[in-house]
Amino acid sequence: MAELAVVVVNWDSGERVSRCVRSVFESAGDARLEVVIVDNDSRDGSADAAIAEFPQVRLIQNRDNRGFPSAANQGMRATDSEFVLLINPDAEVVARTLEGFLKVARDHPRAGVIGALTLNPDRTIYPSARRVPTLVQGFFHTTLGPFWPRNPWSRSYRMEEWDRRSERQVDWVSGSSVLLRRAALARVGLFDEAYFMYVEDMDLCTRMRDGGWEVWFSPELEIEHVGGTATAGKKRMTLEHSRSIYTFFVKHRSHGWRASLRPLAWAALRLRAAVVSWRRGEL
Repeated sequence: MAELAVVVVNWDSGERVSRCVRSVFESAGDARLEVVIVDNDSRDGSADAAIAEFPQVRLIQNRDNRGFPSAANQGMRATDSEFVLLINPDAEVVARTLEGFLKVARDHPRAGVIGALTLNPDRTIYPSARRVPTLVQGFFHTTLGPFWPRNPWSRSYRMEEWDRRSERQVDWVSGSSVLLRRAALARVGLFDEAYFMYVEDMDLCTRMRDGGWEVWFSPELEIEHVGGTATAGKKRMTLEHSRSIYTFFVKHRSHGWRASLRPLAWAALRLRAAVVSWRRGEL
């Protein structure tokens, strides 16, 4: 019986999904794996190519693009191992082993979520473990970030004072490469499918911590993540990011008197989306 399920959500990721799956098997160590690709109606044949190379991998084929949270939940429901590793199709394991990452989880029995060290293609560290921003921090990060990326509020949000070479508890970690404990998911639930893409990882980690579980970051597994392979240049994804931030704000940060801030929050997020789209040439 597999002790680790690996779920890859794919959408037009080209040959990268095969490279991702190959890195998973090569880094398994002695861990017993079951690997599932959930394909969101890709048109580039990427999922079929991965299955042809790795026939032991199971394919769940959707007839439309259900978004990341819904597809990830499909993969998790289709497996029953003690732990689940979610990894993006444009990510690869580049150092250490899945067996060692599982040991970290067992060393921290209250850890519901563990994020891996994530590297950019140039080998710089991507800040995949972050703080859940306060209202003030979130406002200034949202409004100033597109113009002044290294402003104090954004730097604090990204925890830039920490080199990410040590294990520690954090508020949330990126879903691009994350280990989840099945027992914790049974208590707090899977991803909230109100999100289509983005912020569902921050939402899940927040619910984990509210439910008494811990969120950890560990450099015991190193992932290289290209990022945005299937979403680059798509204006819709920029808007989805803003919608997801707003969904999180309404769900977790706008109760009581803060509900009056919802119109301001929505206006600020739409303005940010417009600025980001303009700078990317999406308008």
